[in-house]
Amino acid sequence: MDAPAPPDLRVVPANEATWDDLQAILTGTAGRCQCQRQRLGDRDWWHMPESERAAILRAETHCDDPRATETIGIVAYDAEVPVAWCAIDRRSVFGRLRGSPVPWAGRDEEKDDETVWAIACMIVRKGHRGRGLTYPLVAAAVDHARDRGAKAVEGYPLLTGGSQVIWDELNVGPLGPFAAAGFREITHPTKRRVVVRVDL
Repeated sequence: MDAPAPPDLRVVPANEATWDDLQAILTGTAGRCQCQRQRLGDRDWWHMPESERAAILRAETHCDDPRATETIGIVAYDAEVPVAWCAIDRRSVFGRLRGSPVPWAGRDEEKDDETVWAIACMIVRKGHRGRGLTYPLVAAAVDHARDRGAKAVEGYPLLTGGSQVIWDELNVGPLGPFAAAGFREITHPTKRRVVVRVDL
């Protein structure tokens, strides 16, 4: 079971974080992805060099620019140490979500509804996992979306069934943090995935 989140945790919009801090979180598979697979979709993402993925992410986050009015995620710090990242934006901008059956199975939803936001990816930095960081991260993502006009936020968490799951697979997040933040299950499209939503 995850330990309580550290008391010194603070979460900021990605534009208020530095690019180096974000890259310290995105290592391994996350570093190769640069949080672009969900946004671009598999086909465009697969053939794109890692350097181009990083350039797109840097432009989208506006890291190092605290006066920017647009950003696509949030960064969590434990005191001054960058420890977690969450991609939170309008659901319509995530190309992989648009093309996946998971969000849409059994639903009559408008894919272009920009008032619905989505938590598409969460990464906790290696060495800081198992500390409950995804709980305040999901709650902060909801606040971030609400402050920017979202009417609802969705997530697509993985059901772990109490088994050990590698972080590369868990980037959609486990169910617990969503439930704790008030999300309710909308559909259960696959054995291991659910669609959850909180209306704001």
